[in-house]
Amino acid sequence: MYKIHWHPSVEDIPEALWQECFAAPYEGKWWYAALERAGLDAQFKFMYGLVSYNDKPVAIAPAFLMDVPIALVIPPALLSVFNILGKVFPALLYQRTFFIGSPCSDEGRVGLVRGVNAAEIFSAINKAMHAKADDLEATMRVWKDFTQEQQAFLIPLLKNNSLFHLISFPGTSLQLNGKNKNDYIASLKASRRNKMKKKMKQANDAPVYVEIVSQPSPALKDEIFALFWQTYEKGNTKFEQLNRAFFDEISQYENSHYVILRKNESKEILSFMLCFKLGEHVVNKFIGIDYSQPKEWFLYFRLWDAAVEWAYSEGATSIQSGQTGYAPKIELGNDMVALSNYCRHQNSVVNFIYKVVAKTINWDTLDPDLAIYLKAYPELKPPNLK
Repeated sequence: MYKIHWHPSVEDIPEALWQECFAAPYEGKWWYAALERAGLDAQFKFMYGLVSYNDKPVAIAPAFLMDVPIALVIPPALLSVFNILGKVFPALLYQRTFFIGSPCSDEGRVGLVRGVNAAEIFSAINKAMHAKADDLEATMRVWKDFTQEQQAFLIPLLKNNSLFHLISFPGTSLQLNGKNKNDYIASLKASRRNKMKKKMKQANDAPVYVEIVSQPSPALKDEIFALFWQTYEKGNTKFEQLNRAFFDEISQYENSHYVILRKNESKEILSFMLCFKLGEHVVNKFIGIDYSQPKEWFLYFRLWDAAVEWAYSEGATSIQSGQTGYAPKIELGNDMVALSNYCRHQNSVVNFIYKVVAKTINWDTLDPDLAIYLKAYPELKPPNLK
């Protein structure tokens, strides 16, 4: 009774269905369209599973194909061996993977219409996913970065479909209590509040001013992308590589806003934060910082301060800030949001090995900042499902 057809473009699926399946606060058609149109074909092949029940559309499953660098997959101890073998067999340096989810998106999600049987839909997608992966010659299948909300429909597939659970880098989220920035600061733990006030006192002495920009000019987007690239190259974890065209596409979305810090005299951009306003929810998606500026200016904290103030002015009640870069996010009061991957390798032996390795992975093994965080709050360690 369930049929799944894979479409190559967001435009192949009715607008009304996108709006119902991916209403705010979730990233919708505009997000997937921007990725699709940005010319990222060398990295990804995008597609969208349209699920029908008795010929009536009931769900959308965004998906993509990627040749994932093996360095992101295998334990570091084995990487040198693969690098040597890769000189003779280049295919060993990549693992063709079919994902349900989206690159750059903080959370994987299947969009559902109201009143459907989600468990049955997820099971049907899983079967279609494996068949499509075979067609695409993808040896690995991954449900990418799903939250606890939809994990309930994936857990039953662990035993019945040979999937294994792999803890992912957590997302981060902050509830904006009260009506203004002072209420947010007051809600922080005393130790964090005192550290933030100390840093902000210095940051407020920096010769910068705040600007909120929507639909920036081409010249401004050039400056924004230069800062984004500087920050991208500084990061340790690189899953995807966005280009300048992506910023052209995403900036057209009416709810895309850039929080920008400029230098008083020269007017040059020192940092930016791209935020999406989705109902009462703000997604802090990408940042860029000029790391050549004095550290005592605390540009990241000054930028965050401006973003929080703007979010309150827009009536937002929460900010989502994504994965990685945890130290300052924890200091600023963000909570960790558990995310999980559900995976299966085509080869049963390799799948068993990956399953064993996956059980050894947790937040404290993924990131040193998270290890420190869990020492202070061990009760927040996520469960490693069997």
